[in-house]
Amino acid sequence: MIALTIDEVARAVDGRLVDAAHGERVVDGAVHTDSREVGPGDVFVCKPGEVTDGHVFAPDAVAAGAALLIVERPLELDVPQVVVDDAVVGLGALATEVVRRVRAGGALRVVGITGSNGKTTTKNLLRAILSPEGETVAPRGSYNNEVGAPVTMLELTASTKYLVAEMGASGVGHIARLTRMARPDIGVVLKVGLAHAGEFGGIEQTVRAKGEMVEALAEDGVAVLNADDPRVAGMADRTSARIVRFGFGFGADADVRATDVVAHAGGTDFRVEVAGIGSADVRFRVLGEHHVMNALAAIAVATELGVALDDTVARLEQVTLAERWRMQLMGGRDGITVINDAYNASPDSMAAALKTLAQLGRSGGRTIAVLGEMSELGEFSGEEHDRIGLQAVRLGISQLVVVGAGARRLHITAINEGSWDGESAFVETQDEAFDLVAKTAGPGDTVLVKSSNSAGLRHLGDRLGEWFA
Repeated sequence: MIALTIDEVARAVDGRLVDAAHGERVVDGAVHTDSREVGPGDVFVCKPGEVTDGHVFAPDAVAAGAALLIVERPLELDVPQVVVDDAVVGLGALATEVVRRVRAGGALRVVGITGSNGKTTTKNLLRAILSPEGETVAPRGSYNNEVGAPVTMLELTASTKYLVAEMGASGVGHIARLTRMARPDIGVVLKVGLAHAGEFGGIEQTVRAKGEMVEALAEDGVAVLNADDPRVAGMADRTSARIVRFGFGFGADADVRATDVVAHAGGTDFRVEVAGIGSADVRFRVLGEHHVMNALAAIAVATELGVALDDTVARLEQVTLAERWRMQLMGGRDGITVINDAYNASPDSMAAALKTLAQLGRSGGRTIAVLGEMSELGEFSGEEHDRIGLQAVRLGISQLVVVGAGARRLHITAINEGSWDGESAFVETQDEAFDLVAKTAGPGDTVLVKSSNSAGLRHLGDRLGEWFA
């Protein structure tokens, strides 16, 4: 965090300093909501949670060297404390002030990214592209909610050139709250799908929420929109910012377009055409044709920020993994490949992963899909699990292994499709799934492990990857 006096922190968060004698003391350490991450000079925000309360861990933070606590009630600890009504609101207010101060220096450009799928991948691609241009701050993992996003913003320093902010939501108003903190210069909307549709209350509410990204942009801002998703393309009417479109060109004309797309086990090759700039061939080493859309969004943003196309492509080609547990290649023994893509799953990302599995299977060997529940789909859950079961059949996946009661309908739909020559197995536990795949996978086979994060199959993917290493 940039250097602030404790008085300045207190004013930023609309809080009360417990001991005014500490007001002129300067803090410039990192800001944490997890006491285990606190180091000397850091700030610890005592955030109440659903299961526990950050105030309980304040003594641990102080022992680790915390220089300041932001609390909802004074604690009997010998360390400066600022008391606020709501710690999460205070965290956001502090992030807002830090972004404002750094932006006032004149160099900072802020990129906001939202969408039902692809936020983390696009963020990581942009970090790879922009970091050689200047100091770049981007989230760790998927820090994209009302806690993770401001924690990332608080990593800004006076010399930061780019802030790439992932902005997730589970309801209307969430993205608007994050955009008020960061004030993006460029807003990216990747896709509107059924991820978290149960929480949003339906697809139209999802569209409304994601559109808050472009509504937040000023007239001199840029909205980067998916031309191939009609719901996203339609957001052009909700902003006064300039519009830049990306895609394969199936819908409206794309300013950044991919052609000659060829997917293979080493990634995806394509040609990118940027209106008014030129074109280039890209050997994109992130597995999965669907990640090309994320690459196009990153190219569009980089172009708007003045990065030369040749430099952008060269840096993209150095990226080999979107993120751990996202289309992560593992295994290798006897030519057996494990794709661990079980960090999260929506109907769109599940369908894309199955398509990639089928494409890889064309080079020989069987294809085995180990699938768990897609969570947070609400009333759409049943029909979407049906759709994925049918897709697995129609793509000719050799073996389907369905794990857990929440995904059982997917299994039932697959076995009811009489034209299928493959077979589906249903198991209750990850141990059963591991035993089945470990015994049946043979030389040259490709195994996909995919589920929502809550199903926990990413750990099964790691285990299978190590077994077949």
